Amino acid sequence: MGAAGAVVQLCMSLFVPIGLVWYGRKKGWLSWKAFGVGALIFLVFSQVLEKALHIAVLEPGRPALKGTDSVWLFVLYAALAAGVFEEIGRYVGFRWLLKRHREYGDGLSFGLGHGGAEAVLLGVLGAVNVMVLSILIQSGAFDKTIAPSLPVGQAELIKKQVLHTPFAMYVLGGLERLFALAVHTALSLVVLLGVRKRQFRYVVYAILIHAAMDVLPALYQAKVVTNVWAVEAVLLIWALAAISFIRRLKPAFEERGEKR
Repeated sequence: MGAAGAVVQLCMSLFVPIGLVWYGRKKGWLSWKAFGVGALIFLVFSQVLEKALHIAVLEPGRPALKGTDSVWLFVLYAALAAGVFEEIGRYVGFRWLLKRHREYGDGLSFGLGHGGAEAVLLGVLGAVNVMVLSILIQSGAFDKTIAPSLPVGQAELIKKQVLHTPFAMYVLGGLERLFALAVHTALSLVVLLGVRKRQFRYVVYAILIHAAMDVLPALYQAKVVTNVWAVEAVLLIWALAAISFIRRLKPAFEERGEKR
């Protein structure tokens, strides 16, 4: 079931963003430059700078800060880290890299680039990794070539995760990437509106919203919350709220007399 579930996760994480790009081109709001900058900002601020901080302050292999076992400090850090890096990254992108691309469609395109890059990196590549490992395990190549180089017990753990993770968990993985895509787009519009109005408080709002959304996943990571369905249900609510917000925010970009 692992490989089948991974295929579903891959399709959700890849083809929905591609479909949204096609839709954006058809409707005329897609900006390739804003899309590309959104993807670049995600890679630099989330995958390089944020990950570097994680290496510096987190205990390797477990959800805890170095020097303390406080669950609540870990949750606070985990909730704020992504928000601070990603929202500041959005601000940098709109403020300095997209000076001539600050319309509603640019905000949508930036969010699609940001969330789409995350979906590909986490959802697509993660699914491909599972599919490759499943083939290697079932062919016996895993035990012959990879397992001998792994620490004792790790090979069996990997095999258990690949072969026995329920199909529904892969579907949830794909859905989570789509939930994140909706939220990334909404927060991109919030930050862009702040740049248009020259009011940094909008960036602070985006950081706080992002942090609030990440609290429950951080609690799940720390094993304070153990029901993954509850976590995903709350993320679904965040995604639905984000979609509604995206639609409601459009008139704010049509107002005249804003500082540019």
